[in-house]
This record gives sequence, structure tokens and C-alpha cells, in this order.
Amino acid sequence: MQQQVTSDFGRMLKHYRSDRGLSQERLADDAEVSTRHLSFLENGRSSPSREMVLVLASALELPLRERNQLLHAAGFAPVYPSARLDDVSFEPIRRALDHLLRAHEPFGAVVVDRDYDLLRVNTGATKLLGWAFEGLTPPPEAMRNLLRATLDPRALASRLVNHAEIARELATRLRHEHAIELDPARRARFEALLELTRDVPSTRSGLPSLPVLPVHLRKGDVDLRLITTLTTLGTPLDVTAQELRIESYFPADEASERLLRSL
Repeated sequence: MQQQVTSDFGRMLKHYRSDRGLSQERLADDAEVSTRHLSFLENGRSSPSREMVLVLASALELPLRERNQLLHAAGFAPVYPSARLDDVSFEPIRRALDHLLRAHEPFGAVVVDRDYDLLRVNTGATKLLGWAFEGLTPPPEAMRNLLRATLDPRALASRLVNHAEIARELATRLRHEHAIELDPARRARFEALLELTRDVPSTRSGLPSLPVLPVHLRKGDVDLRLITTLTTLGTPLDVTAQELRIESYFPADEASERLLRSL
């Protein structure tokens, strides 16, 4: 059993190191361990201590969920909790999120999880999405997931003038996350979304190329131009908290601001 655990840890460690484009020498230097010991950990000849797993996870700059997974692969219990958003312990975070959403009114803002499933929506976002979806018959899953709503031709994709630009950025993000994801169910979700972008080339660098994402919607003869930003919580110690994202929509011109204020 210990041999299997060591082997699982070694494969996962090598997977994360390779994804980040790090040589054994570079990771060993960052983690302040010998290259020989790191090699033994990857090929299963040595078993890591709990502290060594955490040191390597930190050197790899892994998100908290992946740090827990690396600990589990090495035979240790998770270190970082993963609370539900409705847990009592999350009350301060819920209050902060609600404050951010209210402060952004009358413009739209939403809170999504790591899969971009909608968790919270302010009034401005409800009105914005109501305006954009009017006359369409999107599938139920597109109403619950921001990526699906953006990419599905039965949903917002049909209203996006710059759909190709947005789809290219999202496809690049999805391909990267798919490449590093180890959970089969989540990989399948990425693959289903990537199918909606199969004709979209990725950016040359393989990373998102825009500082903010412009969104140009058109309904009939009315144009709405937005820019979006993503905000995350700083230095969280909980998996769920780290994975929360606040997506905010700002009018990109005066005409769009007038339209949003009139909804």
C-alpha cells in the first residue's frame, strides 16, 4: 500500500512540475531540497514527509485544493478546510461579497465558483442578463453557468458581436485548466465546454492575452459595450474561499452606461 501511495504522489508531483515548465533542478532549488531527493520522490524511491509535501506545494504555487490533493496522494490528511458558502464560518465572507455586489449597483456583478457556476447575482446583473436573454431560449445549464451562457449558441453567444474574441480567450483558459486537472468528472466538464470552442484557435502564448475582457452585445439595433473584471479574495486559508470569483461588468462608453441605468 505504501508503495502505491508513493507512486501516486510521485506521478502527481511530476505532473504539476511539468505543467509549470519547471525542471527538477529548478523546483529543487525553489524548494531548497536536493535534485537527487526530488528525483527519488518523483520515481517513488522515496516517501515524502508531510512537511516536504507542503514545501513542494508552496514552491509549485499550487492552489489550496491541489495542495490537499497532493497531501492525500502522499497518504496525509488535508490541511486546508473546504467550507460551504452557507456555513456559519463563512458569514464574514458572505457579508463582504454582498457588500461588493451592492456597491457595484446599478451595474452587474456576480459571484461564481471555480467552475463558473453562479452563486450570487446582484440586481444589476439580473437586469443585464434579462435584457440580453430576452427573446432567446437558452438551455437550463446556460442559466446556471457563466461559461456555458457565454459560449452556447442558444444563449449569449448569439448576441455577442465579438464572440470569436471572447471564445478565444475562454478556450485558452479552458485548455490550460483541462491540462492540469486530474479529476475525471471535471475534465469531462471542460471537454464539453471546449467542444463549443472547437473552431476557435488558442492564443499563441497559451495564456490569456487581454488585461480585461471586452464584451460587445447587440440586441436588434441596440448595442451594449462592457468590460469585465475578475476579483478574488486575498490570501484565503479555505479552499472554497480561494476559488470564489467576483465578475464585475462596467459600461465601456456613455451610451452603454445610459442603457444600463435605464434597465
